[in-house]
Amino acid sequence: MSGLKKNYIAGEWVEGVSGEDNINPSDTTDVVGTYAWADSAQTERAIEAASAAAPAWGQSSIQKRSDALDAIGNELIARKEELGELVAREEGKTLLEGIGETVRAAQIFKFFGAETLRLNGEIFDSVRPGLDVTITRAPLGVVGLILPWNFPIAIPAWKVAPALAYGNSVVFKPAELVPATAHVMSEIIVNAGIPDGVFNLVMGSGSEVGTTIVNHQKVTGISFTGSVETGQSVARGAVSRMAKVQLEMGGKNPLIVLDDADLTTAVDCAINGAYFSTGQRCTASSRLIVTEGIYDKFVSSMRERLSTLVVDHALKAGTDIGPVVDERQLQKNLDYIQIGVEEGAKLVYGGERLSRDTPGFYMSPALFIDTSPNMRINREEIFGPIASIIPAKGYDEALAIANDTDLGLSSGIITTSLKHASHFKRNIQAGVAMVNAPTAGVDYHVAFGGTKSSSYGAREQGSYAKEFYTTVRTAYTQA
Repeated sequence: MSGLKKNYIAGEWVEGVSGEDNINPSDTTDVVGTYAWADSAQTERAIEAASAAAPAWGQSSIQKRSDALDAIGNELIARKEELGELVAREEGKTLLEGIGETVRAAQIFKFFGAETLRLNGEIFDSVRPGLDVTITRAPLGVVGLILPWNFPIAIPAWKVAPALAYGNSVVFKPAELVPATAHVMSEIIVNAGIPDGVFNLVMGSGSEVGTTIVNHQKVTGISFTGSVETGQSVARGAVSRMAKVQLEMGGKNPLIVLDDADLTTAVDCAINGAYFSTGQRCTASSRLIVTEGIYDKFVSSMRERLSTLVVDHALKAGTDIGPVVDERQLQKNLDYIQIGVEEGAKLVYGGERLSRDTPGFYMSPALFIDTSPNMRINREEIFGPIASIIPAKGYDEALAIANDTDLGLSSGIITTSLKHASHFKRNIQAGVAMVNAPTAGVDYHVAFGGTKSSSYGAREQGSYAKEFYTTVRTAYTQA
């Protein structure tokens, strides 16, 4: 990529107030591109353009919206290798993970292209004679989307697609660390025929661009994915002016392994959930709660499996785990390794910075054992390739430990007991429950979201997305 990559505001590609280099975490000598950063004034211009375009788009033909979203999905699929490589270069996912994420983004756009045609209403008889009652859904208007860096194309897709499908105009702020994929996706959206002002891309800092979106009176809905602390700040700003808000804010996800578990399944799920995508997933299995009868065998098998994983350049064939996203996140991970050791946890594998052929932010996947639920490494979201094993006497204690957290996004249990699986699904305090499957990895056509401090507001994805991106209207007609 060469030349400054611009923002897209009011139907034009415009320069920002500065340019920021996007660095490949697998090779810090590789500059993915230079991207224009917008300021508050440019963000306000994007919001004004979105506000002016919203009424016509909200009343536009559902076929027109459906065709545009389907075309976007088709283009993403056609360019999956190109975009998958771009995801790998700027975020550090392996190439296969980057391609898979791009395909998921395409599926999301195509799903909501069809969903546009399925949005229905209801007709009621009134309790009063001679009146008919209809219930319909209308778009919110201007929706501000504030995105994280860990899924550079999939999470933008599951916010942008329903926003456009249900007739909203969009002001889209990608994370500062991953503008490249967002920029190409934006080009594809623009080329699909979305009218000027309906879709706007504003790259820049959260403190300036994000804050402007949160506080602007014409932004009627805000969907945010990121940290709990920032999400709470977004909520305060939105609620103070009565804007609708949707928050997804991370997890400290448990994976219970019972004595009757199939050991291979348990290790496969733990490795996938805890370490793939470098552990940089809000649904990652960071707490492995293992009962006494299988504990030693599970620990031994985990150490053996970890020794086979290859940490290297994200685009290199055979790489299982790519780099951490940047130096700051890597240092945070290493700090938590030290915290765990000081708390008395036993580090039995990894947790070290690694050197490879190219300069990058590499670390070996870390496993703590013999930990307790009150340790910081078991209470605070780390967001890296670090997992800890907590011993439990049996299912009841394991479930209690799993629920002992302020977060409640994803969860899992490995068992061959239908009784325990059924009880777990009903009693785990999380928005997502997995049985004999990794805690990370969800389908795009069903609801996604958590409990406690993990989520706030309506669910994302699937047909449930309409609960946030539309508002319900009730109309009465005298016959």
